[in-house]
Amino acid sequence: MRLEINGCAIELIRGDITLEATGAIVNAANSRLAGGGGVDGAIHRVGGPAIMDECRKIGGCPTGSAVITTGGNLKAGYVIHTVGPVYRDGAHNEPTLLANAYRESLSLALSKGIKTISFPSISTGTYGYPAKAASEVALKTILAFVKAHTGLTLVRFVLFSDADLKTYSGTLLRLV
Repeated sequence: MRLEINGCAIELIRGDITLEATGAIVNAANSRLAGGGGVDGAIHRVGGPAIMDECRKIGGCPTGSAVITTGGNLKAGYVIHTVGPVYRDGAHNEPTLLANAYRESLSLALSKGIKTISFPSISTGTYGYPAKAASEVALKTILAFVKAHTGLTLVRFVLFSDADLKTYSGTLLRLV
């Protein structure tokens, strides 16, 4: 699925984020930037040790924030590491923290002159955020950001499963 807003294409695809050739890919990281499973582990495995070397120098990243490293061996030039919230029940600031993770990633990309960026579904794996609720927060945040800022030409969601693609597509159709 694809649509254009304010000169920026918003795309939803099913795929493997480690294969993306956008200016940056976003890593659903942990606050210690210590690598892990899921998207985080895959990005570190494919990207190689240069990413972890830079993560160690940075030291950490609070929930809702973002930091940037090299893309290492990835096709993407950079990895923006962001930390989404661990989902408890939706009443512990999770939507705000998740929105901040997306917004901070986009702001960091713009500040570095990056025009194209690929996101996974942040916090919906190990952190347990329900995909439908997460898609609502993610897409509302992305749409508001691209309406308010110029400079990005592509924001792509690279979703791991058909179910996530269907969820995100349904949410995007409702929001536009």
